[in-house]
Amino acid sequence: MRVRNEIEQREKSILSPHACLASNSKGRLNFEEPDPIRTCFMIDRDRIVHSKAFRRLKHKTQVFIAPPGDHYRTRLTHTLEVNQIARTIGAGLNLNLDLIEAMSLGHDVGHTPFAHAGEQILDILLSNGFKHNENSIRVLTKIEQHKNRNGLNLTVEVLDGVLNHSGYGKSESSSYTLEGQVVRLSDKIAYVQHDIDDSIRAGLLNLDDIPVEYLEILGYTHSMRIGTLVSDIINNTKKIIEKNNVVKVEPSEEVERALKGLREYMFETIYRGPVCQAERTRAMFIIEHLLKYFMNNPHKMSPVFQTIADEDGLEQAVGDYISGMSDAYCVSLFQDIYIPQSLVPSAVKDILY
Repeated sequence: MRVRNEIEQREKSILSPHACLASNSKGRLNFEEPDPIRTCFMIDRDRIVHSKAFRRLKHKTQVFIAPPGDHYRTRLTHTLEVNQIARTIGAGLNLNLDLIEAMSLGHDVGHTPFAHAGEQILDILLSNGFKHNENSIRVLTKIEQHKNRNGLNLTVEVLDGVLNHSGYGKSESSSYTLEGQVVRLSDKIAYVQHDIDDSIRAGLLNLDDIPVEYLEILGYTHSMRIGTLVSDIINNTKKIIEKNNVVKVEPSEEVERALKGLREYMFETIYRGPVCQAERTRAMFIIEHLLKYFMNNPHKMSPVFQTIADEDGLEQAVGDYISGMSDAYCVSLFQDIYIPQSLVPSAVKDILY
């Protein structure tokens, strides 16, 4: 226990008084004996990294479905970029980087195949709707397994940050920790900027197309925009802490207007644009038919999801099963189920010709 105690004592002596200390965690749903070396947030990070859902992120789409090239972002590389940005902001504010890392790495484990197309069609088809942030919580607390129990038994703080990472509006809920607020903003910074980069690579966008009023504030290059946003959030948050009793993480008004404007521009031209919409229509077709198939053939699902069907209902289990699939596995299943294939043995086919 000595090493962990030293780490926790170091947090108390070094971190900001507004940081969330591991020693002050609200704990886990199921009690566990403390680890001799790692703090509770370090354990959470490790469990997420070693989860199956995290590994599948490398084969899940970020924006463009099956793009021709190796340099487009996937859901995994997006997650890593969020983590990098969040850790930088967290370091600048002297917050708990282990907590930030656990939140960042776990925030999208509940995302669907085919990016937001999958989320949209499941939200339509499932009677209780579907939100990827809520599903990430379900993955972490119900679907992933740890020591032969459902869920990874993560801390309250990490789950709160994962649940509240989505959305970008004053009226929407926000994490009660500053670390969670950092991750929420870092998610927006990451996807807006790297989606611009990918859209330019795909030939769907030119830098000259982007409204100049946003670029003049944030910067004309990928790195400049991230640098501006990161430094502005750190400096503005420090001003808020110095002047107000209410502590929150947010950029200055000018920079936030530019980020929101750039984000909305991307929604109008790319996310809701003709190329993404064409991809989205086909992806939705695949998911809709897979959902119908497994609703009629639940015995074809993996055993863990058959158990979930018994406990939580068939529709929930099918939604869990499909949302966890990678893009390639989704397509492969669809082909196996619906695309006609020859049943003639290969040796016989050779003889025929």
